[in-house]
Amino acid sequence: TGDEMFADTYKMKLVDEVIYEVYGKLVTRSHGEINIEGFNPSAEEADEGTDSAVESGVDVVLNHHLQECFAFGDKKSFTLYLKDYMKKVLAKLEENAPDQVDVFKTNMNKVMKEILGRFKDLQFYTGESMDC
Repeated sequence: TGDEMFADTYKMKLVDEVIYEVYGKLVTRSHGEINIEGFNPSAEEADEGTDSAVESGVDVVLNHHLQECFAFGDKKSFTLYLKDYMKKVLAKLEENAPDQVDVFKTNMNKVMKEILGRFKDLQFYTGESMDC
C-alpha cells in the first residue's frame, strides 16, 4: 500500500523469520495553544485561552496515523485474509528471494497458529490508505 506502518526507531523483534513484533508505549499527549512569553495579542481583552485536546494511545499507532481495522469479526474471516496475504507474500518471495520460500511456508504456519490462538486479545490496524 505504500503506508509506513512503523519505523526502525521502535524496538522490534523478528519472529521466526516471518513477522515483526513492534513494541510501542502507551502515551498521552496534550495539544493546545502555543503561548509565547511576553506576547499579548490583545492588551485590552483578557485571554480566556482555548481548550487543549488530549489524545492517548500507543505511540506507534499515533505517530504513523494507523487506523483500527474492524474487518475481522471472527477467526474464520481472519484466517481467510491470512491465507490470501500469504499467497501474495509467497509470490513476491518466489520472484525476489526463492531461497526464503521454504522458510516462510514452514514458519508462517507456526506463527499463524499462535496468532489465531490469541485472536480475541488482538486489535488490528491499517495504514492511512485503509487497505486492510
